[in-house]
Amino acid sequence: MTPSTDWKEEVPPGEAEALERLAEQLRALQLKRGAGGKPSRALHAKATSGAEGTFEVLPNLPAHCRVGPFAAPHTYRAYVRFSNGGGVRGPDYKPDVRGIAVKLLGVFGKKVIPGLENATTQDFLAIRSPSTPFQNAEDFIWLVKAAETPALLPLKAIGRFGPLGGIRTLRRLIAGISTPIQSLATCAYYSALPIRFGAHAVHFQLEPQAHDAGPAEGKKDPDFLRAELAGRLAKGAVSWDFRLQFYVDAARTPIEDSSVEWKEADAPFVTVARLTLPTQDLGAPRGKKVLEYIETLSFDPWHALEELRPLGNMMRARNAAYRLSTQARGAAPEPDGSEKFG
Repeated sequence: MTPSTDWKEEVPPGEAEALERLAEQLRALQLKRGAGGKPSRALHAKATSGAEGTFEVLPNLPAHCRVGPFAAPHTYRAYVRFSNGGGVRGPDYKPDVRGIAVKLLGVFGKKVIPGLENATTQDFLAIRSPSTPFQNAEDFIWLVKAAETPALLPLKAIGRFGPLGGIRTLRRLIAGISTPIQSLATCAYYSALPIRFGAHAVHFQLEPQAHDAGPAEGKKDPDFLRAELAGRLAKGAVSWDFRLQFYVDAARTPIEDSSVEWKEADAPFVTVARLTLPTQDLGAPRGKKVLEYIETLSFDPWHALEELRPLGNMMRARNAAYRLSTQARGAAPEPDGSEKFG
């Protein structure tokens, strides 16, 4: 059965200007944190690891899945960055949002971002949660600013959302960051926000192929997640299935409300590709150079083909926010696959 194409964005008057103001607030925090040195990323500042990968588009996909880089079976090179979510580089054992960013190389076709229309990259960004605690970007930026004084966050949340709404928001926030993590390789990652997929709208997910928990020791090492992944990749490859959920209707799979999880019972997953990190030595000179190079890059959901354009208020906010963050830290140009690491 072909999924619905009856989705739509709802862009209120004045939103673009409002999102630019929110992005400026986030950049101000970024510059404040980087005072006296080069600013880091506004969010997801710490790379827990970085690696080379491949992204294999599977054969025999349904017609509605053959969009952009998924149009035909193909294996793309990829740069993959894992990160903690905060705007400062905290230890891996501290509760936090966890993210993955995948940059495909050799993806031809006109891209969305002005000035990068001819770039041959396509980015996919995901986190561990299938939804966000917030309906929109204004509430999200409020949280980022309020979290600068964590002790006051509960009172501020109640002041903003009311007693019940504040408690509900805090519970969802805590649930999203407190799930224990033992390995980057065994985490599922979710877009949590929609993107266009040809005539359709989708969420995407990276479903891990590895499910063993990993060793319990070393969890007080501030960089244990990189060490754990390095140990795995020294022994063999690590993979995730790249899966899509297609829009059903505005109630169960909304475009504008990012707080609603797209349930698998409503929008079943369809596997269209596989991300693989092949066996590699992250501690060798080449592995270190790869991570250093990945850290110079920008990963942005708007690094995308028009047919994979981000959708919804939170994604439209990221368009402004990521652009200003990239400018503030002087990110490197988009790669073309010719990079050499010795």
